Amino acid sequence: MSTASEALAAMLEKVSTENGFIAALDQSGGSTPKALALYGINASEFDNDEQMYGLVHQMRTRIVTNTAFTGERILGAILFENTLDREFEGKSAAQYLWQEKHIVPFLKVDKGLCEESNDVQLMKAMPELNSLLDKAVSQGVFGTKMRSVIKLANQQGINDIVAQQFDIAKQILAKGLIPIIEPEIEINSAEKSAAETLLKSTLLKTLDQLSNEQKVMLKLTLPESDNFYAECIKHKNVIKVVALSGGYNREQANQKVNANHGMIASFSRALTQGLSAKQSDEEFTNVLGTTIDSIFTASKT
Repeated sequence: MSTASEALAAMLEKVSTENGFIAALDQSGGSTPKALALYGINASEFDNDEQMYGLVHQMRTRIVTNTAFTGERILGAILFENTLDREFEGKSAAQYLWQEKHIVPFLKVDKGLCEESNDVQLMKAMPELNSLLDKAVSQGVFGTKMRSVIKLANQQGINDIVAQQFDIAKQILAKGLIPIIEPEIEINSAEKSAAETLLKSTLLKTLDQLSNEQKVMLKLTLPESDNFYAECIKHKNVIKVVALSGGYNREQANQKVNANHGMIASFSRALTQGLSAKQSDEEFTNVLGTTIDSIFTASKT
């Protein structure tokens, strides 16, 4: 077995068997200004995208290199493509995560959302996906993440979302990477519970059509009914079901993860909540450590 194959096998073992959660550090062009604002950096402090991405990389670097951010409580971290092209402490971002922190690297591969149709937003076309996946493989990335959005309980729209997600997932699997499939249901949807019922049924039917070798992960909105996605968690083709915070604050999100056995957190806003560019290193470490501990504890159930 090659060194790369050994590393991927070790990553799969970690994600499959260890306790922990996945840190979502993949804010892209649309979500970065808000993430920076919550971190205490206003839009007036940068003039263009290059400066903006430089500032958000400083934020991510401060998080990832912190002593509280380790593989003892964190299974994986999701990176944005811009981060994949950068370094943490002189080492490529994905390799730093695994080699220095023993945290499994994932890469966000979608290019944003299409206009709403049939009460959902599909993913935009990804004409450069193959080259991006090749880059991910060359840098030691384990898996990918891609997000779609469901607004209402529209069966056609949900069929379209699941079909698109799994079609692209098969392309990702063919490269030897593990896809995280993320059909997010908006937490404030007037038909959230009904949409969950349609989504679960469609997911299970589609999972049943995979071969034994085709393993995926699911990233789902925390459900209205506790343990609603238990069948997905137990499915033979599912490595892990992770939960997005979706706009819930950290306390709410942790409570919901804790109530859904076998589901683990994959938080973005709820992870960085309370962190500030203005904090001293000691304050920053204390807040980050407390946050990581609370999300880890919630994910252990």
